Amino acid sequence: MSYEKVAGVSEIPKGSMRSVRVGNEEVMLANVDGKFYALRNRCTHVGGPLAKGKLSGYVVQCPWHGSKFDVRTGSVVGPPASAPEPTFEVKVENDAVMIKKPS
Repeated sequence: MSYEKVAGVSEIPKGSMRSVRVGNEEVMLANVDGKFYALRNRCTHVGGPLAKGKLSGYVVQCPWHGSKFDVRTGSVVGPPASAPEPTFEVKVENDAVMIKKPS
């Protein structure tokens, strides 16, 4: 499997997140203290756009109904969602943030 460049490191400052596209998948990319994490950008509760939510430490909160997920694992840390978010492998090469393409 290959990786796809989705952003430059400087485009996503610490404590921020944004939506990027990897193949046909919309992905939420977050920078927590200089380390990047990626989850599917569609809340497992009703499909809210996670990248438009709030990032607090390692937790992203969906803007629609407040579900919370750990960006490191995709696990649910606050309801109403009950299913975890799919995660994506992220690596940084030089100034490029790259996400592993889904198979």
